[in-house]
Amino acid sequence: MKKGDIIWLAALAVVVLLLVWPVTHEQVVNGTRQHPLIAGFIKFFILASMGDLLSMRIVSGKWQKPVGFVYRAIVWGIIGTTIAVFFEVNGKGVAAAIGAGVLPVSHGNLDKIIAAFWVSLIMNATAGPMTLIFHRFTDTFFDLAEGKFSKFGSVSAKMVVKHIDWQEFMCFVFKVQTFLWLPVHTVVFLLPPVYRVLAAAALSVILGAVLGYGKRRSNMAKNQAAA
Repeated sequence: MKKGDIIWLAALAVVVLLLVWPVTHEQVVNGTRQHPLIAGFIKFFILASMGDLLSMRIVSGKWQKPVGFVYRAIVWGIIGTTIAVFFEVNGKGVAAAIGAGVLPVSHGNLDKIIAAFWVSLIMNATAGPMTLIFHRFTDTFFDLAEGKFSKFGSVSAKMVVKHIDWQEFMCFVFKVQTFLWLPVHTVVFLLPPVYRVLAAAALSVILGAVLGYGKRRSNMAKNQAAA
């Protein structure tokens, strides 16, 4: 195990300790209830950025900050606020649809699981893919700008769109949304509402690993095509 591995794991352990220690746990819960959007921003800013570092570790084989690391962290924070909104809208929207008889449930022991599945399915068929597309777009933008604010104006949306391998990326998105996030978010929506965004932020560390694997596959495919 390398020094960077130990530091990253230690940082993750500190975050976990803060979340489970009764005093700080209560503060996190209260903060989430009182300021859900700010809490969503902070959770993703920290945890998803750790996922970015893990992604770079997977892609390059060593620990290093991705270009524009701070900008990427801010984007993750913005995604965290939107997820807080998505969770609220989809959760209550599905509950209303079930109450109106639009979506079926078992009206038995499985009704909570089925309801959570509906929320996960609808979110991962709509907001989920758009979130991944937005993330890939901003990541590519920062890559092309070499992480420098002074070069932001020289990178156009057309350049970013052209640079992305959309065929590979969309196949990857479909697999991630169907086989990873659909079942995982079903479990997340079985949790009390106050813990859902936190759970999603924690899962963003896994997302970092998944995105790193996807980027590594894409790079390998490009290298093979160029050979």
